Amino acid sequence: MTNTSPPPPSPERRGAPEPPQSLLSPRERGRDEGCCGSVPLLLYPAIDLRGGRCVRLQQGDAAAETVFADDPAAVARRWAAEGARWLHVVNLDGALGEASQRNLEALQAILAAVEIPVQFGGGLRSSADVDRVLELGVARVVLGTVAVRQPEVVTEALARHGAQRVCVGIDARDGRVAIHGWQDTSTVEALTLAKQMAALGVRRLVYTDIARDGMLTGVNVDATARLAADSGLAVIASGGVASLEDIRALAAQRCAGIAGVIIGMALYRGAFTLAQALATAQGA
Repeated sequence: MTNTSPPPPSPERRGAPEPPQSLLSPRERGRDEGCCGSVPLLLYPAIDLRGGRCVRLQQGDAAAETVFADDPAAVARRWAAEGARWLHVVNLDGALGEASQRNLEALQAILAAVEIPVQFGGGLRSSADVDRVLELGVARVVLGTVAVRQPEVVTEALARHGAQRVCVGIDARDGRVAIHGWQDTSTVEALTLAKQMAALGVRRLVYTDIARDGMLTGVNVDATARLAADSGLAVIASGGVASLEDIRALAAQRCAGIAGVIIGMALYRGAFTLAQALATAQGA
């Protein structure tokens, strides 16, 4: 395959400017804003990449894969056109320790196709990996396994790129953190890891309840809100969103520290539209 240079970051991504204050939760702004009602829940449509295609898994099981599109960039354009302010992109092959060049090419195509910021995770195991995708134009990385196994990578990423560009992913199974694409479960409790990351300077994390991911059974609002309140971090909820009621319930917990939600299967299965979800978040 011809070796081409990656597209330059868009002007909006170049230099990773601080996001507008309207995109930050009161907790991320560092001040108390009472009922938090002026800051809507931020929605992240998910694009999970496997073999260069847009797929969804159930509970992270690679054998339970559904392909939704062969052109992830077209999916990204769709979500941007429908009003998304961020995208959440995951390199599933990388997370599983498999070859992922096709997914990195798909990521480049997504970055070239849309101007909205992209949050990206999966298979980022070193500082070099972090540097590489940020240089491509990713606005924020999500670090998972390395937060448990190599926290020094998180520390270096924070020092080099700042807390606005670094997020930690905590994927929990029965309260314990799963790693390596959810193939292994560590002995580390989710809250323990969250507090450790907060001590390093992390400001934001993605929390996934693995048992609910891709199952359309409803998000675990209580566990997500407890983690946010007890850790002091802004938390992006993930896993299980099934209806607009999930959006309302999460939005009602903004003061606990829930800053956003990643939505995957519900959008792809047509449980509701992105426009409906955005209106629900805005009006909650």
